[in-house]
Amino acid sequence: MKFAMRILLALALFMPALSFANSVDLTTIGGTLSIENSDLLAVSAAQLTSISINGKTFTGNLGTVGLVTGPLSSGSFASGGTFGVANQLDGAILIKGVKGGFGNPISGIIFAGDFDGPESWTLTTLADGTHSYTLTGTFEGVWFLGQKAQGVVVQLTVDTGKGFFDGKTTLASGDINITGNNLQIVAPEPGSMTLLGTGLLSIAGAVRHKLRVV
Repeated sequence: MKFAMRILLALALFMPALSFANSVDLTTIGGTLSIENSDLLAVSAAQLTSISINGKTFTGNLGTVGLVTGPLSSGSFASGGTFGVANQLDGAILIKGVKGGFGNPISGIIFAGDFDGPESWTLTTLADGTHSYTLTGTFEGVWFLGQKAQGVVVQLTVDTGKGFFDGKTTLASGDINITGNNLQIVAPEPGSMTLLGTGLLSIAGAVRHKLRVV
């Protein structure tokens, strides 16, 4: 059983009953997209600029997003391809917030989890002959209040001109959607917070081991 699922089972014993499904939309700007270990794509230090949840939108410097894909399984970095394999948790994502950045006094981890593979790396050739790439993948993991959550991430690179991706570039923007039951940004009671903090640190430690870039 993956680390996120083990921690989730423990946290669930201390969380209130889940009542409704909802989603969180997040956007990023900047950050670096690079090839790691010759067969992975990694995003580091993408700035989290907005969080929309339960009809409210928070903007500003809200935190950072880091991710790493599974290994390249088909295609190429220049022409587009696939990372990871179906039905296997591959790669990782870690979203961190800054204190007070989205109406919450808690700083630290917002979401930590695994990509469930495969991830797609798509090349688009525009009418003027320039190129852009889109990285898309789905994931599952744990929201910072302990709920199981899943979603999809779309990270868009800057246009690479008439050349192709050659190993490192700055991202233009990114979009992330996370769904789950009763996702909120309200801190739990202090007693529960101690357990949640311990559990999420365990998750984040394993995610950072995969990322090595956050």
